[in-house]
Amino acid sequence: MRLGLSCGFFGQGRDEENLALARRADELGVDVVWAAEAYGPDVVSVLAWIGAQTERIGLGAGVMQIPARTPAATAMAASGLDSLSGGRFRLGLGVSGPQVSEGWHGVPFAKPLGRTREYVDIVRLALEHRPVAYQGEHFTLPLPDGPGKALRLTQVHRRQIPVYLAAVGPKNLQLAGEIADGWLGVFVAPDYFAEQRTEIEAGLARRAQPPASFDTSATVALATGPDLEACARTVSPYPALYLGGMGSRKQNFYHQLACRMGYETEADRVQDLYLERRWAEAAAALPPQFVDDTSLLGDVDRVTERMRRYADAGITTLTVAPWGADGNARMEALETAVEAHRRLGTRPADAP
Repeated sequence: MRLGLSCGFFGQGRDEENLALARRADELGVDVVWAAEAYGPDVVSVLAWIGAQTERIGLGAGVMQIPARTPAATAMAASGLDSLSGGRFRLGLGVSGPQVSEGWHGVPFAKPLGRTREYVDIVRLALEHRPVAYQGEHFTLPLPDGPGKALRLTQVHRRQIPVYLAAVGPKNLQLAGEIADGWLGVFVAPDYFAEQRTEIEAGLARRAQPPASFDTSATVALATGPDLEACARTVSPYPALYLGGMGSRKQNFYHQLACRMGYETEADRVQDLYLERRWAEAAAALPPQFVDDTSLLGDVDRVTERMRRYADAGITTLTVAPWGADGNARMEALETAVEAHRRLGTRPADAP
């Protein structure tokens, strides 16, 4: 099991801390650093900034939003980042949610599975230097009856860039297994992952030729220290935001995930409080078991034991998102995670 680092969203006053974490992770041999985008700084700019100041660590878009760019623009950015970084880039894609897709980007959210499938098809056409000609329900290239031509990506690029899908629901998990090189998961609990893996494997079974490897990458919140309750309080605003505020009351994929994991009543309560802007109460209402099951909390011995559960469950990349009161606390958490990973006796493997 490889170890990754998530720096989450940039532009929130901690960019220098995030860069320091990425540089330290690079020094410590962490496999990949992931960055995200919503409706703040874009992930392409962030990864270019990180890539210019690191040497070996993989650069993961976790994720580039599908409604934010045409497939061709995504292929151009992916090829540029990969070439400039010496082959370190990994392309994570996701449809975001209806509020961001329609409210921020002005792109309809309907039929996200079909749109994702076509989008990945076109991105791969471009990255494989084939003429980008496509006739689909959602995308038609070139546009008919016009001057457009089926163009090829001009950049010389020979490496196959791995494509990941961020997937939460069962059908999207199947799609990840069917068309991607890896899966990006959040709020992954070792005991529940078996159900998610079943969906991924159903998608993998649809392929004419199964891939040599498929990366199951789980992002988990990380807070370290001797006081387990304090660690849980440190990270609880993170799941509260997603279960309560990442989407509408009727369409929140993370809330639905918590319900499938057996926390329906509690997830409803968190959502009610969050939508009433009672954010601290929403975080406090999270079941301690949910927070513990989907996070790495405690001292190095406990973090090691929890990491082992993820490895035993079949997670191939465990990406830690350090939480803490300041940059020093987050750095200590990262170094604790690296030590715990070392204790597992695993060695870094080649990225897909």
